[in-house]
Amino acid sequence: MSDPLASLLGLLCLLQIKHMFADFYLQTPKMLSGRGEYLHAGRAQHAGVHVLGSIIAFVIMGAPVGFVLIICALEWVAHFNIDYCKACYSKRKELAPDMAVYWRAMGTDQALHQLTYLAMAAAWAHVSFG
Repeated sequence: MSDPLASLLGLLCLLQIKHMFADFYLQTPKMLSGRGEYLHAGRAQHAGVHVLGSIIAFVIMGAPVGFVLIICALEWVAHFNIDYCKACYSKRKELAPDMAVYWRAMGTDQALHQLTYLAMAAAWAHVSFG
């Protein structure tokens, strides 16, 4: 395995670990309530937890500060809006965990977050390895 490839896989691993904790272990009741409102402080905080984790991952990988600030600001916007869309859809359809469509919505939400990480990692690889 080449060094750039090992580095890219290392970054993706860090982003996966960050995502698991930010999405499934570190959400507070405030983050989980009122998700159908667009300007929701809890969702902003939740996206902020994701950004903090990504900053840590990129710092570990030695990414330039300017790059980290830009890519993490973009991640915040993406994460905030992905979660908002899922919340609106879930509320409109009155989804519950015993419904198959609930899991399709959850899977779509998670896939969009994962695609965000792939885009972030591709941008980092471009900056780091040309």
